[in-house]
This record gives sequence, C-alpha cells and structure tokens, in this order.
Amino acid sequence: MAHLMNNKDLEFLLYQVFDAQQLTSLSQYQDHDRTTFDELLKTSERIAATYFEPHNAKADANEPQFNGKEVSTIPEVKDAWQHFANSGLLSARHRYDDGGMQLPALINTAANAYFMSANPSTAGYPFLTSAAANVIHAFGSDEQKATFVPPMFSGRFAGTMALTEPDVGSSLGDLTTKAIPADDGSFRIKGQKMYISGGDQDITENIVHLVLARVEGAPKGVKGISLFIVPKFITAADGTLGERNDVQLAGLLHKMGYRGTTSTVLSFGEQDSCVGYLIGEAGSGLKYMFKMMNEARIGVGLGAAMIGYRGYLESLDYARNRPQGRSPAEKDPLSKPLNIIEHTDVKRMLLAQKCYAEGSLALCLLASRLVDEQEAAATAEEREDSGILLDLLTPVVKSFPSFYGPRANDLAIQVLGGAGYTREYPVEQCYRDNRLNPIHEGTHGIQSLDLLGRKLWQHNGKGLKLLMARIHATLASANNKERLQPLVNDYQGYLKTVQETTLMLGGALQNGKISEALANSAVYLDMMGKAVIGWLWLEMADKAHDTFASSTSAEDQAFMQGKLQAAQYFIRWDMAEIPARARLLQSFDATCADMHNDWF
Repeated sequence: MAHLMNNKDLEFLLYQVFDAQQLTSLSQYQDHDRTTFDELLKTSERIAATYFEPHNAKADANEPQFNGKEVSTIPEVKDAWQHFANSGLLSARHRYDDGGMQLPALINTAANAYFMSANPSTAGYPFLTSAAANVIHAFGSDEQKATFVPPMFSGRFAGTMALTEPDVGSSLGDLTTKAIPADDGSFRIKGQKMYISGGDQDITENIVHLVLARVEGAPKGVKGISLFIVPKFITAADGTLGERNDVQLAGLLHKMGYRGTTSTVLSFGEQDSCVGYLIGEAGSGLKYMFKMMNEARIGVGLGAAMIGYRGYLESLDYARNRPQGRSPAEKDPLSKPLNIIEHTDVKRMLLAQKCYAEGSLALCLLASRLVDEQEAAATAEEREDSGILLDLLTPVVKSFPSFYGPRANDLAIQVLGGAGYTREYPVEQCYRDNRLNPIHEGTHGIQSLDLLGRKLWQHNGKGLKLLMARIHATLASANNKERLQPLVNDYQGYLKTVQETTLMLGGALQNGKISEALANSAVYLDMMGKAVIGWLWLEMADKAHDTFASSTSAEDQAFMQGKLQAAQYFIRWDMAEIPARARLLQSFDATCADMHNDWF
C-alpha cells in the first residue's frame, strides 16, 4: 500500500490534540461516536489507496485531451469518482434531512486528507463539487437547491468555481463578465473565464458552474458582482437534462502539476444564449462565493500539507532502505555502508519535512475544529469566537502549507538524490503538484495583505486576543514538563517579538502609513505562520508527553520522542528566523518598494 499518511499521527491529532470525541457531546453530532469516525476514516483510506493512488502517475502522464468537441480523461478517474460518490462523502458534512452524514468538519477533513495524499488531481473533482453544492445549499432558492444539490451530492453532476478572467486575475472587482436579465427571470451570461478547474470533463452527466458576473447597470467594483448558477446542460426541476447551454470550452491549459484535473478556458454566451440563474441577491455574489473560497482555502492548505506529507513518507522510506556512505569518523573502506538515514544532514532534511508536513496537517485540522465550533458549539458566544478566530487564521491555513509543503517536497527530492528527479519515484510529481498551491485561491502576497491589512484588526483585534489565549494555555501546560521548559522559554521570546512587531505595524496603519506598513506583508505572514505552527508543535509535544510518557510500548515511546524532537527542531531552527524578519518589518525596510522598474 502507498505511503499516504502515518495513521498513528492522525489518530493522535484527532483524539489527543483536537479532542474529536468531545464533538459527540454536541447535539449536531450526538449520533456519532469514535467507532463511526474510525470506520469512515478506514473507508476513506481504502478507497483512496485502491481507486485514487494507483492512477496518480498515469493521470499525470496522460493529461485530459480535447479533440475540438469533447474532453476525454483516463477511465480510472471516472471509476474513482464513482466510488467516492457511492461512499456518501460528497454530502458527508450535511444534515441527515439533506442526505448527509452530519459529519463534523474535523473528521471530514481527516477523511479528505487520504485522497489529497493519494491523488490530488482526481481528488479535485469531488472537492470542488462538494464546495459548489455547499454554496447553493446555503444561499440558493428552494427551487435551485432541489434542482441542483441532490444530483451533485449523488455524483451525477459536478461543480466548479468560475472567478478568474483572462485580463482579471485576483482583482475580482474588475471582472467584466456580464449578466443580462431575461423575461423569464433568468439571465443571459456573457464573458470568458480561465483557469477553471474541472470546467469540462467526461466524468459526470452535467457540470454546474458557479459564475461571478456583473448584472447590466451594476456599479463597478466588488459591490456590483453577483453569483450565478450556469449549468453545462439546462436542467429541469426533476434533475433531467435538456439542451446544451451556451457554455463552450475554448481550450485546455497545460500545467506543471495537477495535470489530471482539467484546467479550462470557458466562453459563456458566444451565441448570446447562455442561461444563468441568480443566487440570492444581486450584488452579493462575492459574499456568497467567499463561503466556497474560504472552504477552498482550507482545502488548498490541506492539499499542500498532504502532498508534502506524501513526499516526506516516501523519502523517509527511501532513506531507511538506501545504503550509501559511512560515518565521517569511520576510516575503514571495507566497513559496511550506512543507510542514509544515519547521516546527520539527511536527518536534518527529514526533520524539516516532518515539521512542515505534520505541522501543516495539524493547522488544517485546527481550522476544521474551529468550523465545528462555529457551527455547533453550545453557546452563541463560543460560536462567534470560533468564527472570529477561524477568520483570522484562514490566510495562515492557506499559505503556510502551500509555502512550506513545496519546500518539504524539494527536500524529499534531495533525500533521494539522483533518483529523486526521475519519474520512477513519486517525489518529483509531488513537487510539481504542490508548486501550484501557493497560487491557488489567492496568492501568498494577497493572503498576507488580507491578514495584515484586515484580519488582524477586525472585531477590535479580538481574533488575535483569542489566539493568544489559546497559545498561553499551551505554554502554561507545557511549562510543567521539564524537557519542554527550554522550548517554552525560546518560544515565548519569539512570540514577544511577533507581538511587538504586530503592534508597531498596527500603529503605522492607524497613522495612515498604509503603503509603508503593508510593503513587506509577505514577511509578516511568514512570521505569523511560524508563530502559529510553533505553538501547534508545542501543543503536540505537550499532548504526546501526556499521552505516552508512561507507556511501556516502544512504538509509543518512539512516537513521543519524535514529536518532541520535531518541536525542538521547528522552534530552534525555523522560529530562529523570526528576529531577522522582525528587523525588516520594524524598520519598515523599503528595499523592495524603492526598486524602480527600469533598474531591473
């Protein structure tokens, strides 16, 4: 079986770090228990290993094709889709009344992790579909929900998110796609979208595009944007298909990674007959779409974490079994070569991968736990606080894994040496797949502007206060363990630097120095990401000590020691970069801002 995930690590994160068991005390999840959670995870692992992973390399080597009329994918993709759909995972998060499993987001994310590790390209189709169906379910009319959601949950229809235009990337306020009112209450959509994942395929009967467009006469900017359902085939109320809608595939895009997922350029309304249905109120499209985008940002973070995790496990296995070289102190040329995992620099590369992959997975599970608290916590105050904290952390959840996941994959290639960049091993594909994630769902720079320019200061800075309260609770607990005390002291010093820098930048923003304060926002995002991941590593070390310190099992002891050593590595090696980052930020260094176009 492929190396998809360390199941002991996932079990530890779910039940010791994030207390999944406690969720069953909430009314929304009271029908579940650990047995149902574990059975779903076993099923997910089996489907991922049996139907997704085996064609990961094949789908990469045999990209979807377009003959001018139809798109074709390799048959294994449709087979995997069908098994995913038959499992009920497309609607797992929804209530029983809506055909779902009423599953906590925490468990759903853990289940999805297997698929992202096994085959991120094929996994993209069901995850986009679930997210699109969730938007229609949350904001669509009763008729729209009845028409589109059941066939999307059953796997008959797929879904997409159509935002980007050829001349409009992340600046959605400038989009030009038009929506012209028709006499029957529908709209005629006209425009072009690109980089639309899953925009055409031969896997499902129909595709439901969620399209951002501007109703004729609506104001410029984001306030004039509306959201529309635009099906590939006109769909009757009972779900039966009518004529082909005026949505044309202009071409497929060919990417360095995620090659098994179609990436498309779509033309809407070439014949002036593209039918679209308004979701909710006109002008609220971006607000509705952000439900899907924020869900997708956690999904991008998870994908980046798991591709990094897959590469880590592959390189770990290789290092344990590849004999090469000897200890620098060994002078006998006839002595037995060491497996390369015994070389200190290989240990360094594996430790870094472990920190980035396992830390990123913990971060994504934290975000999912906050989703559960936001939706189902016992009190209104708890629900509100969890939502505020989730909002603050979302840029970090998207960006840290998508920045450090590819770094982990880069190190995995290095561990394998010359074998690492051959296609006989999966790590080179992992790197290519993962390199797309820093761009997906808002680039690293855009996430940094969102965090420093907006998220930190919302609700009078309450999100940061809530985060600090959780961090200080971990520090207090970890400080009771002798081995963790030096790490707690180191972390507190770095945290103080982050807090001082945040206050200084906040003061500059308040005093109108917006450009100066935001000029190096990407550096701040990296610093904040390290502070959050460092906290999570201390939390994992603390919980591992609580759980396994008294165990007589060699496996438990090795697991605990691994967590403690990784926490030590991250705090001593990665967080040690924080003071240098802080100096740049606190001095409002203008090296980049002052560079002139013609100086390049």
